[in-house]
Amino acid sequence: MKLQCATRALCLSEPQVMGILNVTPDSFSDGAALHSEGRLNAEKALIKAAQMVKEGASIIDVGGESTRPGASRVHVEQELERVLPVIELIHKNLDVVISVDTSQPLVMKAAAAAGAGLINDVRALQLEGAMAAAVGTRLPVCLMHMQGDPQTMQHNPEYADCTKEVYTFLYSRLKACCDAGMPSEQVLLDPGIGFGKKDEHNLELIKHLQIFTDLGAGVLFGASRKSMVGRLLGREVHERLSGSLALALVALQQGAKILRVHDVAATVDVVKVYQLTHAK
Repeated sequence: MKLQCATRALCLSEPQVMGILNVTPDSFSDGAALHSEGRLNAEKALIKAAQMVKEGASIIDVGGESTRPGASRVHVEQELERVLPVIELIHKNLDVVISVDTSQPLVMKAAAAAGAGLINDVRALQLEGAMAAAVGTRLPVCLMHMQGDPQTMQHNPEYADCTKEVYTFLYSRLKACCDAGMPSEQVLLDPGIGFGKKDEHNLELIKHLQIFTDLGAGVLFGASRKSMVGRLLGREVHERLSGSLALALVALQQGAKILRVHDVAATVDVVKVYQLTHAK
C-alpha cells in the first residue's frame, strides 16, 4: 500500500513513524515549548521537526488546535497563523511528508497549498465543507473516531459495544470518502485512543485493533504519553515513555501502519526490533 502525499510517496508495506509537532501554547505535552513571550517561534518548530526527521520520522504532524480533553476551540484565523509558517518552513527545508492536524476546510486548503501532504482530522471530515475541501486537495486523509468533541468527550463516555461502534463509524466515514470520489487506498483510519473513551474502552480497542485492518485502509495508532498511560501506571506526562513504547509494540503486532508519537527515536528503535523479529 502506498500513500501519494502530494509530491512524496509513503510506502505502508512497512511501519512508519509520525512525529507530533504541536504548535499550540496549551498542548498537554509539549506545545508551549515552541512559544516565546506568548508567540509561536516557527524557527524553533523547524528545529524540532528536523530533529525528529533525523531520528527517523517519515511524517511530521503539525497541529494548531489542541484537542486534549477540555481544550477550547480555536478560531480558524488563529489556527492558520500557527500552522502555515511552520508548514512552509518544513516544506522548504526538510524532505519529509507533512501532515496537517485539522478539521477546518480553510486550513486544509491553505495547508495543502503551503506544502502539506496529508490531512489528519480528529472529526473525520464531518464539519461542514470538510469533505469537499479534503477531496479538492487530492491529499490522503486520516479519519479518527471521537465521541463528542474535545470540550465534552471525557464527560462519562458510554458504549454498548465500543469496538463495534467505532468500527461501524469508521466504515461509514470511509464509505463517505469513497462516495465523494476519494480512493480508498488514500484513506487512513484511527480508532481515537483517549478521545471520548474510558480506560476500559481504550484497552478494548487496543486488544482488537487488528479488526480495523479488515476495512482495507491503513491504521494509524496514537497513544503517546496519553493520560490513560498515566492512570494505568501512575506516571506523570514526562514519565510515560515506557508505557507508550509498550503500546506502540502492541499496535505493530495488531497491524498498525503508522505510529503517531512524541518520542521518535525510541519508537523507531521499537519498529526496527519488531521488523527484525518478524522478518520472513
